[in-house]
Parts: sequence; C-alpha cells; structure tokens
Amino acid sequence: MSDIQLKTLEGQQISLNEEIVNILKNRLRGSLLTKEHPDYEAARKVWNGSIDRKPALIVCCRGTADIMAAVDFVRDHKLLFSVRAGGHNVSGSSIVDNGLVIDISQMRSVQVDPAKRIARVEAGARLGDLDHETVPFGLAAPIGVVSETGVAGLTLHGGTGWLMRKHGLSIDNLNAVDIVTADGKLLRASANEHSDLFWALRGGGGNFGVVTNFEFTLHPIGAQVAIAMPIYAMKSAREVMSACRNYMVNAPDELMVLGVYWSGPALPEVPEEHQGKPVVILLGCYTGSQEYAEKVIAPLQTITKPIADLSASMGWKEVQQLLDEDYPNGKYYYWKSIYLNRFDDEVMGIMEEYTIKRPSAESSIDVWFLGGAASRVPQTATAFYNRNHPIMIGIEANWSDLEDSEENVTWARNLHKALQPYSSGGNYLNFPGYVEDQADMLLGAYGENLTRLRSIKSIYDPHNLFPGLLNILPA
Repeated sequence: MSDIQLKTLEGQQISLNEEIVNILKNRLRGSLLTKEHPDYEAARKVWNGSIDRKPALIVCCRGTADIMAAVDFVRDHKLLFSVRAGGHNVSGSSIVDNGLVIDISQMRSVQVDPAKRIARVEAGARLGDLDHETVPFGLAAPIGVVSETGVAGLTLHGGTGWLMRKHGLSIDNLNAVDIVTADGKLLRASANEHSDLFWALRGGGGNFGVVTNFEFTLHPIGAQVAIAMPIYAMKSAREVMSACRNYMVNAPDELMVLGVYWSGPALPEVPEEHQGKPVVILLGCYTGSQEYAEKVIAPLQTITKPIADLSASMGWKEVQQLLDEDYPNGKYYYWKSIYLNRFDDEVMGIMEEYTIKRPSAESSIDVWFLGGAASRVPQTATAFYNRNHPIMIGIEANWSDLEDSEENVTWARNLHKALQPYSSGGNYLNFPGYVEDQADMLLGAYGENLTRLRSIKSIYDPHNLFPGLLNILPA
C-alpha cells in the first residue's frame, strides 16, 4: 500500500504511510477501506446523487471499540473527517473529500423492552429498523416519515414526524445517549448523567462526538392508522390550504397534516389530465382511536370536491413507508426549510406561483402544520429552539438529470428568499440545503440557545474536533 494523502482539519495535506495506517487497521473489528478496495465505491455513495465525494479512508465500524479507535486516530493526526450513519441528510455532510469517514451505517441493532416501553437503538439504524422491532409489540417511537432515513441524523437535529403533535419531537422522547467524545472515551448522557451534554445533544447535531446508541421512550400505536390523502386541483389550492390551516388550529393532537403542493401522481385513481400536473394534496395521519378516525379526517376530504381521494387505513409500518418510493437512492435532491409566522393569501400566492414554475415535476413544497406536544416544550428545555412557529415550509427540489441541477437548486433558493419577509427566522437542520450559509443557519437553528451550546462545546470538545453539520465553536 502506497502512502495515503489526507486533508487535515486546517485544510493542509499530510501523508500517512502504511505503518501508521496499519496502527488504525489493527485496532478495528470492522474494515478499513482505501480507494483501491473493492467495497470503496459503494461505501462512499450516499442517498443524494448530487453528492460525489471521495474520502481517502473509510472506517467501517462494527461496534463502539471501532468508533473509539477511529476518533483517537483522527484526533492524533488532526484529520478532516465526517461521521456517516444513515447517509440521508440532503447536504451530504456524512462524506468528506480526501478525509476520513467514520462509517457506523452497519451498526443497526434495535432492542425493545415492551414492558418498560423503551427501545435501545444503535446509531446506524434506519427508521424502518426501529419500526420493524416496535410494531409487533403495538409500540412506536416518534421519528420521521421516510423509513430509509437514519435514526441518528434525524434525532440529533430534532426529529419531526407523524407523532410530533401527540408525543413531541424525537428528542422529546429520548431518555439517554451513549457517545464517544473527542478524548476517545465513551460517556452516557441523560437527565442524570452529563445532563449538560444531554441537553446539547437534543438538537445540537454532531458537534459533541459520535453517538453509538440512543434510548427512546415508546408509545402505544393501534393496529391500524387512518391516512387522509385527498388530492385537489390547483385552482382550489387557496380554498383548500386556508380551510386546512383553520381546521388545524383546534384539531386533536393525534392528527398530523402536511399540505403538499406537488404533481398529480400517475395512479389509476387520478384522472389522466391531472397526472404530472400541479395539484394540492392534504396528507394527514390520525393515530387516535379508529372509532373517531372518519370524523376527524372528513374535514380534510370535503373542503371542495377532490379530483381523487387515496385515503386509507393501514398498519404503522406501511404508514412509515408510504413516501419511500418518492425519495429513491441516487436521485438529485436539494432541500431548504423556513419557519413562518403566518400562512395567508399572500404566502399562498407565492406557493402557487413557485409550484407552477417548478423546473421539475418531482419537486414539492411541503407545509407542516405544527403545534401540539412539540410546541408545548419550552424553547430552552433542549438545544432545539424552533418550537413556537405554527408553520414550517419544506422546499424540496427533486430531479432526475444531473444537467438540470443548477435550475432546480436556483428554484429552491429563490423560493426560500421569497418567503423571508414572512418569517422571523429559523430553519430545520434536516432540510439544510448544502449548508452554504453557516452563520445565518446557526442563529436560525439555535437562537438564544447558541451561547449555552458553545459553553458545553468548550467542555466536551474544546479543540473543535467535531464540526457537525453546523460548526458550533467552543466558547
């Protein structure tokens, strides 16, 4: 093996010879991949096809000891590195060019204690892994809405999903975290152990170490869940979204709704003239008693006459997989987010304008109707700050041809800019674009919590080994 060229944290190039690299290799139960390894190409790929980066080394971890060895190695040599769990963040932050990747994506064990209603989840697990183990016990964790998403990234940045109005964000259901910190040691963070670190990890991302395990509180989930999915013509968008907004003000916490400006799906139930054309879809999930399901979702289905109604009752695993086929591996993605203080005719006019002029029919504008349990947690109770906004907008540019990248990214950025006057700030870090505006995003994500985060960073990572998605500098 020839010498390996790597970048340092300061952006310099260094050369590591075979003897030095073998020190790391001999500490691993997992494998160490160089660019010549037959598994390298597959290992460097992430979900977003827009990301094409080539790390110098990939440490494929099999357990905590491997993670500790990798952290020691990057610290000792001051290497640029990233941590890959699910690899589903749109920014591609889990892969670095010419650095080292600590890959924990194969650490996917989930252990459920149904009597205590808790799940212990390895940090490489996907949402689908967690659902698979909890559903047989009639239990669910409040996590995201696409089953291939990684548990780690979703949770460390908050975790929005179908259960957030009833049970809060993913971090609000987190009991404890095991984490390897910058000194290579394994710590347990909870309300009773390293409580300051536990506070920071609930929203602070990957700035404090490599999480190895999460422990979640689980909640009962019915055998069947009601899904509302009426599809309305674009000409009715204003009427539909206004009615949904008004209904959600007093809707039960068991109901979570996304209003989606999208394209009519190519399904037999959808009239052919609407397939691929701009439409509005109300996607609601009601997890309360099925006795009341029809009554609760009916107001979403009858605002005006829908062009199609795909509402159904299904099991929780099927609910969690409902959107999977819309986000396949290798497609091109650029997602931004913004919290709004108002959702009125003026804002809806912008939504309609940008829906009609999307360069890709695969792109969508998602309106998250918030409130409920997640909003009743004080803003300073966890590092996650943006709890008081009534609406979050997810701007999802999705396209299939690489040459169309610039116009799709530009569309998303222009819409984000057009919505700024209706927001007092704030962004959701699981929809971060390419993290090209770090300073604004830091303040938007953490607000007044940023000062405390920097203080905690100075305790657990004083030399800023872990830059995270957004680099929280030590105080």
